[in-house]
Parts: sequence; C-alpha cells; structure tokens
Amino acid sequence: MPLILVVLYVCLFSGLGALGLVGPDEPRYAAIARAMAETHDWVTPRLWGTPWFEKPVLYYWAAGIAMRIFGVSEFAARLPSALAALLAVLSVAWTALRTYGVRAAWFSLLMLPTSVAMIGFARAASPDMLFAGLLTASMAVAIEILQTPRPGPLLRVAFGFFLGAAVLAKGPAAVILAGGATLAWTALSRQWTAPFRFLHPLIIAVFSAVALPWYVLCALRNRDFLRIFIWQHNFQRYLTPIFEHRQPFWFFGPVFLLGILPWLPLLVTAFFDAARNRNFETRMDSPALFMTCWSLFTLLFFSLSQSKLPGYILPAIPPAVLLLASSLSRQMERNTKGIRLAMVCAGFVFPLLTGIALAGIKKMSLGAGPAPIRGVQVAFALAVIGWVVIAAYAFACKWNHAGCAVACTMLTLIFIANRMVLPGLDALLSARPAAERLLKNYPLASNEIAVYHLPRAFGYELNYYFGKELPEWASGNSTATVIIYKTDAKPQIDELDQFNGIRSQAGFNLVPATPDGKISVEFRPKVGK
Repeated sequence: MPLILVVLYVCLFSGLGALGLVGPDEPRYAAIARAMAETHDWVTPRLWGTPWFEKPVLYYWAAGIAMRIFGVSEFAARLPSALAALLAVLSVAWTALRTYGVRAAWFSLLMLPTSVAMIGFARAASPDMLFAGLLTASMAVAIEILQTPRPGPLLRVAFGFFLGAAVLAKGPAAVILAGGATLAWTALSRQWTAPFRFLHPLIIAVFSAVALPWYVLCALRNRDFLRIFIWQHNFQRYLTPIFEHRQPFWFFGPVFLLGILPWLPLLVTAFFDAARNRNFETRMDSPALFMTCWSLFTLLFFSLSQSKLPGYILPAIPPAVLLLASSLSRQMERNTKGIRLAMVCAGFVFPLLTGIALAGIKKMSLGAGPAPIRGVQVAFALAVIGWVVIAAYAFACKWNHAGCAVACTMLTLIFIANRMVLPGLDALLSARPAAERLLKNYPLASNEIAVYHLPRAFGYELNYYFGKELPEWASGNSTATVIIYKTDAKPQIDELDQFNGIRSQAGFNLVPATPDGKISVEFRPKVGK
C-alpha cells in the first residue's frame, strides 16, 4: 500500500507547476477558468471578454474553483486533470478487484498511473483527462450493472451522474462512446436486452439533471451557443478538417501504443494469453469483451474523424491497461514463460526513451544551460540500472518484484524530470520565464507592450501571463514601448518606413525571440525622444 500511494502521488500530482503553461490550449483554458473565478460568471465561458464555446464548462468550473482555493497558478490549472486521472485509476482498480481479484487490482494500480498517457495528460490544463476519467468511471459502473441481475438505485445514480458529468466535460461524444461500445458488446454477445438496463428512468433523470441545466442556461444567455458548439465544434470538427488537425486514418494506432508505455510489451503476451484462455474471461458475454469494445470503439470512432489530436483517444487507455493487468495476473499464476521476456522489454523502454530524450535535448537546449542535459544523463544512467534490476527479477520469476521495479524506475525518472530537466527547459517550452522577467524588471502599463509575428502558441502563452490579449504591433502604433517579436521577423520591422521614426518618438525596447519562437528577454536602453 505505501508504494501505491507513492506511485499515485508522484505520477499524477507531483510537478504540476514544474513547467509553465504550453501550447495554444493550456493558456486559453486556464485564462477562461481564471476569468470565471474573477467575474463570478459561471455560465458563459469567456476568453478576454469574448464568449468562447469550444468546450463545455466542467473544466472551467473545476479549475476556477481550484484557483479560488489555491490561488492562480499552474498547479491550480492542472489540478482537475490530476484528480480526474486519480478517478480513472481508482475506477479501473475497483473493476479489476470486483472482476478479477486482488492481484489484478494491485497491478492495475501500478500500471495505469505509470503509463505515459496518464502521466502526460494528468499534467495538462485541458478537459481531456476530465472526460477520460469520468468515462472510465461510467464504464466501471456499467460493467457492474451488466453483471448484477437486479442493479440497485446507487449503481443507476452513479452511472447517470458520471455519464452526465462527462457530457459537461467535453460534449455529446460521451454518449456516443458509451452507447457505441455498449451496442458493439451487445451485438457480439447477443445480449439483446442488456442495453435497456441503461435506459432506466432513474438513470435518465440523473443524467439529465447533471448534463442539461448548463447547456440550457448557456443557450438562453447566448443565442449563438448551439450553432457554435454543437455544429462547429462537434459536427464540423468531426466531419471536416475545418480546424486544421489533419492526420492519417492510422494516426491513433501509434498514439495508443505509445500511451501504454512502458507496459506495451505485455500487449503481445496478452494476445497469446487470450488465444489460450477458454474460461470465463473469453466468453462472449464477459467483462473482458465489454472493456475491449470500449477501448476499440473509442479508437475506431476517432480514427474516422477528420480532426485528430492525441488527447482524443485517452478514454481508450484505462480499459486497455485493465485488460493487460488481468492478463498479467493470470499469466503469473500459470508461470507463463513469455512474461519474462515481456518484463525485460518493458524495462528496456526506459533507457530507450531517455536515450532518445538526451539526443533531442542536446539539440534544443543550447540556450538553457547544462542542467537539462545533465538531468537527462542522470536519468539515462538510472534507467539502465532500473532495466538491469527488472531483468534480474524477471529471470528469477519474481513477477511482483519486477512489476514494482518498473514502477519505481518510472517514479525515479519523473522525480529527475521535475527537479532537473523541466525547470531548465521552461524558458524554451513556455513563455512563463520571459513574462515573469519582463513584469519584474520592466513594469509595463497596459498599453506599453505589443507583439509582432509571434507563433500562435507562444502568443497565447504570453496573453495568459500578462493577463490580457496583447495587441499586434503595426505601423502607426506609437504607444508601445516594448515589442516582442520572433527573430526572423526583425528585418521585416526594420524595413517598415515609419518604424525608425516611431521608435525615436516612443522609445522602443525590442525584445527578440529565438528562432523557434521562444522569447529570450533582452533589456535595451530606451531611445530618447
């Protein structure tokens, strides 16, 4: 139990603020949540004062409340995702315990939080993990309802609540995924009456009470809400590449496989185990089939979409890892030889990934100092040691020890990343250090700063940390005293006829950015008027 608690804390909650908000999405979602907390308008999401209907409201509520309690910070912005990841892990462990026993539950508690997908998205200020966690909880309750001859009101209330909350987290896709997986299981198992269990009046009432009030109220206050959210950000996003997230049909296959690392090698032995297994777990009406349908339907549904982002298939990860944990438990009881090689390969994942990271960071962190490179070098050395320990336990057939060694190696690497690597890369990956230095060393009035041709993501990050939407510099804008620009955009500024004159009048301080668009703060004396 102490190891499990350490795994849950380190993998899901540690280092939530080690890196500033990154990309175009994190700063926008966090800014909307901050606006809700400050204005007390908990109905209409607003980005810099303008209604923003890209996603439903649940993440904004959760992050806004966290900001009210803990203050505005990266920790508060990412805490909802960490808590949702914890919900997913506990839901999987509960299902494993009820269906497969203590050993499977114990392995699920080790495997799911140490998977790459859960570690990464637990640290993302976005609705993706909330959606996945709530859907996983509804899946766990659905399995219990299907296995119980006469489900009680508690199960029905729980299913309606979790599914309704998932709709509040990301929209009608929750109903499509849950319904599609259930219908696929029904067709394969020929349990034709089973889906009607989820149409019980109590389930419908609880679902409606949780999911619908905000949608109705937001539609009444904003006449464009249904058109923008339902049509543009659901139907058009799915059916067309309108949002420029084009990827090939097979895109989510590699994303899924990377997401279950370091436990991916166990997928091979799980296939052989399923082929050999002829007992309850492979019957066509088994919970294993339901979990398989849940995971595969999610992959198929989003693979057919014309817009693809890695976070979309996050709900497919928990049921897949649950199946791997149950399969590993069975193979350990049979002392299957294949899991020895699978465990060795799982351990090899660590030096492989840290080696790739070392090569990449040597190229990208030239301006960040030696700390990140030194941190990854230490991580690589410890990853090799961890692999040796895992292999030793595997060849000694001490499977529990091997599993613990895999988890402990992952914990060690996360600790090093939080303490040595991410702080040194913060200036290259996020606008937070640059914004903090500017605000600390050069107090700016609200109209004294402008940006010029910055990358989209970096612009959103700066907006969040300055607490406003920074204006784009243009000829004739004589109020700005600082321009933040991308390095290769400077010649374009110098070529503007009026620039030098405006500069001499207003006293510009130019703040250049590195070639990849990340700002490197420089303070230059103002040019006199």
